Amino acid sequence: MDRISNRDTSNESIVPEAEKHRDDMRAVVIVPVLKQSRARSGQGEATATPAPARPAAPQRSNEARLEEATGLARAIDLEIAEGMIVTVGQPRPATLMGTGKIEEIKALLDEKDAGLVIVDHPLTPVQQRNLEKEWGAKVIDRTGLILEIFGRRASTKEGTLQVDLAHLNYQKGRLVRSWTHLERQRGGAGFMGGPGETQIEADRRQLQDKIIKLERELEQVVRTRQLHRAKRRKVPHPIVALVGYTNAGKSTLFNRITGAGVLAEDMLFATLDPTLRRMKLPHGRTVIMSDTVGFISDLPTHLVAAFRATLEEVLEADLVLHVRDMSDPDNAAQSADVLRILADLGIDEKESEKRIIEVWNKIDRLDPESHDALFERAQGRANIMAVSAITGEGVEALLDEVSNRLSGVLTEAEIVIPADKLALVSWVYGNAVVSEREDNEDGSVTLVVKLTDRQASELERRLGNGAKPDKEEWER
Repeated sequence: MDRISNRDTSNESIVPEAEKHRDDMRAVVIVPVLKQSRARSGQGEATATPAPARPAAPQRSNEARLEEATGLARAIDLEIAEGMIVTVGQPRPATLMGTGKIEEIKALLDEKDAGLVIVDHPLTPVQQRNLEKEWGAKVIDRTGLILEIFGRRASTKEGTLQVDLAHLNYQKGRLVRSWTHLERQRGGAGFMGGPGETQIEADRRQLQDKIIKLERELEQVVRTRQLHRAKRRKVPHPIVALVGYTNAGKSTLFNRITGAGVLAEDMLFATLDPTLRRMKLPHGRTVIMSDTVGFISDLPTHLVAAFRATLEEVLEADLVLHVRDMSDPDNAAQSADVLRILADLGIDEKESEKRIIEVWNKIDRLDPESHDALFERAQGRANIMAVSAITGEGVEALLDEVSNRLSGVLTEAEIVIPADKLALVSWVYGNAVVSEREDNEDGSVTLVVKLTDRQASELERRLGNGAKPDKEEWER
């Protein structure tokens, strides 16, 4: 918890000494519900102005929001002293909530000996500082909480850079003028001169310098990723990306399919850094499976920008598996959030019909009647597969569907690889389905294979002026 208690040291001076006995690991979670508008601004300012008209998306219940917020807090090992839903009639620019509710929460903090308040809503720097003054406790909004989780989960250099950049951009507007006694020498023209650079200005400048440095390092990360993508294109293995709401079971499904040992726990954002594995599908096709970071509603814009290099892996995918937790009552709202982020990345609705398969996961948690009804619904709709990543139910059918999607129309052909091009044999085994093989006396190899038209064209190009496929007509 050191990251929370020590990160914003400029705010420590506003917490009264009498209140510092509270336990910083005990938190009260507050979910503000705005009466006039349930929409939460991505810029961190509460507003009662309705958003522009758009197709109605499934709304998440207040209880589900509270459960998710407490889950996020537990993800960084906080002890939840109390969770409460607070109705806000008219958002206040200074404190978001009214004075009566603020006094009620202050009394609750004293009663529960809690030194931390999690507000599941974006707070402006002014609101955050005023609430800390009123409550005598550390206050973290939704954006800050998600940043804390990502900071703990990042394990690779790339992930750490992305989290640090997002955090610095978040902190840049939250510096407070706490060290006026450290103003530098007065300067400027004239007799009196103006005040020199204040401590807050120096801090902002140092933050901006760090941001510029991190952005340059991330530019190198982007170039490296582009090189890796270019290399993957030369070896035409299709990419299958798993996306979904956090804790939908992506990593568990990824482990089930690939046999990888990616961390999979019943915890929000259990994994952060993307993982790629090469594997063979049932029909023999080699693909690259990619497990991406989980999505969440109101994902901070700082994180979306910082993680764009990682999220763009989804854009490169030939097929996207949208994993949904069907045991969650709010899975429809979660699905809408995921589709919204995919649309922001550039995968629109028309394209999604061709590239996205919905994977209805965690059916093992349903009662038998709901389980059978869900399976029947899935079988009656295109682009939907019902599975259980834990038990393996439906996973084989899912892999068959993925294989069929990626293979297109398979054509059977008999090909002869000449002795001077035997290196192509491994390429054929890695990209086509080989049903028969005969090693000839002259050193050549005859293979009976199933492959797509694109693979057939690529094979002919690699064979060059050598042997061509024996069958002029490709039999389906």
